[in-house]
Amino acid sequence: MARLENGLQLLTRGYGWLPDKRRQLGRRTVPTRLGGLKVLAIEGPEAARFLYDEEHVRRARAIPEPVQATLFGKGAVHTLDGEMHRVRKAMFVALLMREDGIAALVEHATGAWDDAAAGWRGHRIVLLDESAQVIAGSVCRWAGVPVDDDELPALARDLVSMVDGFATGGPRHWRARKARARREAWLSQLVTDVRSGAVTVPAGSAVDVVARHTDAGGEQLDPRVAAVELLNIIRPTTAVAWFLAFSGHALIRWPEYRDRLASGDPTFAEAWAHEVRRYYPFAPFIGGRAPEETSYDGERIPKNSMVLLDLYGQNHDAELWPDPYEFRPERFLDREIGEFELVPQGGGDPRTNHRCPGEQLTVSLLSALAVRLARVEFDAPEQDLGIALHRIPARPDSGVLLDVR
Repeated sequence: MARLENGLQLLTRGYGWLPDKRRQLGRRTVPTRLGGLKVLAIEGPEAARFLYDEEHVRRARAIPEPVQATLFGKGAVHTLDGEMHRVRKAMFVALLMREDGIAALVEHATGAWDDAAAGWRGHRIVLLDESAQVIAGSVCRWAGVPVDDDELPALARDLVSMVDGFATGGPRHWRARKARARREAWLSQLVTDVRSGAVTVPAGSAVDVVARHTDAGGEQLDPRVAAVELLNIIRPTTAVAWFLAFSGHALIRWPEYRDRLASGDPTFAEAWAHEVRRYYPFAPFIGGRAPEETSYDGERIPKNSMVLLDLYGQNHDAELWPDPYEFRPERFLDREIGEFELVPQGGGDPRTNHRCPGEQLTVSLLSALAVRLARVEFDAPEQDLGIALHRIPARPDSGVLLDVR
């Protein structure tokens, strides 16, 4: 099947690009071309299983430089495969998947939220911005990164910029590059100071673990790479602010859920977190390169060509999620989720492959803070709550304005 360059369509259609292509072809597998490379875009649980098998697809050399320079950082765990990936990933698993560690971060964040919410009364807030600041301060303190209250606004802005500018050109992208350079330099110096003994951080904290980590070759991380990996703990956690803004958007659109969420029922709060991550657009797709020629769904995949898993499309696949464009948290009540079904942060086992090891932390943090958001007494002023699907990452245009009573 002919493969035409689709870069312009990706720019103009964003999250809708691959779902539109699949509807046109009447199948889940889409051969195309991006940036001159042959690409096979795939979707569905079996497709996710295929993508996460390193015999078929690998991440090394797959992440474009603009994404590394903004979102992930150069030399990050996301760019590794094989034993190097497994050893580095084990560090993240140990830090981000321990139940006591998750509980400690949730406690930090809920306490910070309560303090901030007390100061919102009588004011109009931008929910995305306020959430980002609460979470940035919480995750830094949890991770052992020294940060003063007066430094938090600038730090939160930089972390948001890294997420907001990874998939675009122009001012957003260059803000993201500058923000990453600033924060990598800051954390690189912190790692150097911790190693020399000039700065003391809590034993077992993220800063301590990353600073002491030895890679597959037995060497400590270069301070700049250590800074990259610290940002890969702090930055994705701050990105939960997007899901909180989406939660505010959902509470405005479907206020009938507000009392049930505010009740604090943990089962419903978790279902809410899953549905927000499924329904709203965040990462459009993930991908890698084929190390050898292979095939999928009858399509030849040449060596070194790209394979993309359509995350947004899979999260809106009617075969997996009946009425996928309806927001219904109850769909996740009493449902066991297959590890390759719900894929807003990837699929498979995060202990052994490239699925985000912080997903459980994201769900726990979002569940706890969404309950607190539902308890905030607010009115929604007139605003633009549109979410443009051509913008990656998508966000409510207004950032979600709330007049807090």
